[in-house]
Amino acid sequence: MSEFFTTVSSPIAYEGPDSDNPMAFRWYDKDRIVMGRSMEEQLRFAVCYWHSFAWNGADIFGAGTFDRPWTDAAMDPMDAARMKMDAAFEFFAKLGAPFYSFHDRDIAPEGATFAESCANLDDMVDIAEAKMAETGMKLLWGTAQAFFQPRYAAGAATNPNPDVFAHAAAQVKHCLDATHRLGGANYVLWGGREGYETLVNTDMGRELDQLGRFLNMVVQYKHDIGFDGTILIEPKALEPTKHQYDYDSATVYGFLQRYGLENDIKVNIEVNHATLAGHDFDHEVAQAVTNGIFGSVDANRGDDRLGWDTDQFPNSVESMSLGVYQILKGGGFDTGGFMFDTKLRRQSLARDDLFHGHIGAMDTLARSLLVAAALIEDGELDALVEERYAGWSSDEGQRILAGEVGLADLHARVLADNVDPAPVSGRQEMIENLINRTIERVR
Repeated sequence: MSEFFTTVSSPIAYEGPDSDNPMAFRWYDKDRIVMGRSMEEQLRFAVCYWHSFAWNGADIFGAGTFDRPWTDAAMDPMDAARMKMDAAFEFFAKLGAPFYSFHDRDIAPEGATFAESCANLDDMVDIAEAKMAETGMKLLWGTAQAFFQPRYAAGAATNPNPDVFAHAAAQVKHCLDATHRLGGANYVLWGGREGYETLVNTDMGRELDQLGRFLNMVVQYKHDIGFDGTILIEPKALEPTKHQYDYDSATVYGFLQRYGLENDIKVNIEVNHATLAGHDFDHEVAQAVTNGIFGSVDANRGDDRLGWDTDQFPNSVESMSLGVYQILKGGGFDTGGFMFDTKLRRQSLARDDLFHGHIGAMDTLARSLLVAAALIEDGELDALVEERYAGWSSDEGQRILAGEVGLADLHARVLADNVDPAPVSGRQEMIENLINRTIERVR
């Protein structure tokens, strides 16, 4: 078997914050205990198969730029899939991330018939199962690519043609079987085209009912086969459609409630999708945690000057720390983790650039974990927030929340006592300084 990443001879090691070795971790010490769990357990890093191995660097303006021999169109598709899997598992082993994730069409090519597509996937799952046993790699999640093919131009579950709905259902069933067989911790449903481009030809109510029925079928089948993993929806506001039905975490929660799925499905939050929806990453996490649907994270970032999903590697400790803080406050990951839905820039041509991107991202999140843990363990931020809401712990505050007083009661009290509360500072700048000091001092 050929070696694809010849400049990296051994697994990436932790060397500490003072190291200047670009092929070493400065912050990610997988065995370090942080808030009762190792860094590896807290962060649950995963590498994505699609951008890292199935993409050749092409975009809508230009051809592929990467040296990826398995993307050669002259190769037999299954031979190319086997070569790609060899390269992927070599990378996984040398990087040291414990998980990976895939779409069905990432690891196995689509055949001339659906039966051939299923056979191709089954063959590649056989190989993946053996490689996972050999390397100790685990599967964070699998998903079906029900958005790329022309049949899905008008959506999959929300398509106006029930035969397309049926094809998508069959594809998801087979991919969920594969994910179950490989011991996947989750299964993701990303509705890449579950939305609309224009309302003039769209029956929104009908499409939402179709999507609700589709998801109920998935949940039922999960129980039928004994899949213990979590079913996840990945919210996204825009792109490729004008409007996605799974716009953000709050929208997804309302949808799940409407179709009786709020106890069966959680969200897989992508950082760049949060910004496309006009939110910060920590907002989306807090929203999901508050509603009990937080599941997993696609860790990446966008570009403030580009209004589309650039999927860059995360590199801001400040922004990621605030998201990790919300995750830890919510109890941390259960079946989810930080999956790098990230891709190299088209000019990063060297194969080992894939290591540099992941090493930097893993160090960013490891340091963010230390910052978030320090904020929680120091307790100063919690105390400031608790002080701001202290009035609600009073007898009067509790009576209001318990429904023991109404508008008329409050009107009478404010009138009788001339209640005229003075505003109190929210201390925003003070808190921002506290966060910056914490970032500076963590080691």
